Amino acid sequence: MKIVVTGGLGFIGSHTVVELQNEGFEVVAIDNLSNSSIEVLDGIEKITSKKPIFEKIDLREKLAVQNFFKKHQDITGVIHFAASKAVGESVENPLLYYENNINSLVYLLQELANLPQANFIFSSSCTVYGQAEKMPITEDASVQPANSPYGNTKQIGEEIINDVAKVTNINAILLRYFNPIGAHSSAEIGELPIGIPQNLVPFITQTAYGLRKELSVYGNDYPTPDGTCIRDYIHVVDLAKAHVVALQRLLNKQNLQKVETFNLGTGKGSSVLEVITAFEKVSGKKLPYKIVGRREGDVISAYANTDKANKILGWKAAFSLEDGLASAWKWEQKVRS
Repeated sequence: MKIVVTGGLGFIGSHTVVELQNEGFEVVAIDNLSNSSIEVLDGIEKITSKKPIFEKIDLREKLAVQNFFKKHQDITGVIHFAASKAVGESVENPLLYYENNINSLVYLLQELANLPQANFIFSSSCTVYGQAEKMPITEDASVQPANSPYGNTKQIGEEIINDVAKVTNINAILLRYFNPIGAHSSAEIGELPIGIPQNLVPFITQTAYGLRKELSVYGNDYPTPDGTCIRDYIHVVDLAKAHVVALQRLLNKQNLQKVETFNLGTGKGSSVLEVITAFEKVSGKKLPYKIVGRREGDVISAYANTDKANKILGWKAAFSLEDGLASAWKWEQKVRS
């Protein structure tokens, strides 16, 4: 079965390609290499002994998307990761986020709507909940006004998929995940942001390695036990495996609705300071950091209730926060050596 993974050389996409190939799927990875590297293909091949088909495409180019689907007419599923994904950057450059995240989704769905049957997995986010009213967050929690243009693109994306699925042969699963961290145990692939990292863990590992002078902690006056924001940090390999399970659910026609939604997380919230302490423990390195002002777009606390994914998908996060941080540190050291 031929599966398309958009953003297939990115952080979560590349790990999902590995898990798909481990399960025997033929994978076509699409990426425009704006926040990834062609060398990731070699890492995937080292782990799985197989290089996926690769197409360099910018999904904002409608004609390129149409030509891709003419070339690959035997597609059985699409897992859609390709998107800009930094909360802070989206506040500063909202039009980039609306163009990249919405247009690319629309062009993909237009092509999938022409197929007799289409299976679509959407990379959504816990940001759709905004600042949820109670923790842990269930899938039934109301979708609050988005705190950032990034979060808004995920809310709009989900609405578009729901509308399109009603009138086409598309079946979809929306995976709302929390904060992905870590790297493959082989250290052949991992998170390697281009430029200054927008996410906490790569900033931590780059600071520990000496690439950054110190880590900025955005605010310590939040209403949390230590004053810093709380998030649910999920290992990227756990996340990748969940995408494969969700895809198999659609392929086996086990879905009970045209569009289903699942939270993916560990169910445990950790504050920024707790993450720093855990990293110092697994790495043996003291991390220089300073407290700075709050960052616009950040919610106070977000961690998942994962009962639905545990029961219906039969999926559960296997790795701990410490596992994720240790693998991220191993990857950072390897990639810099």
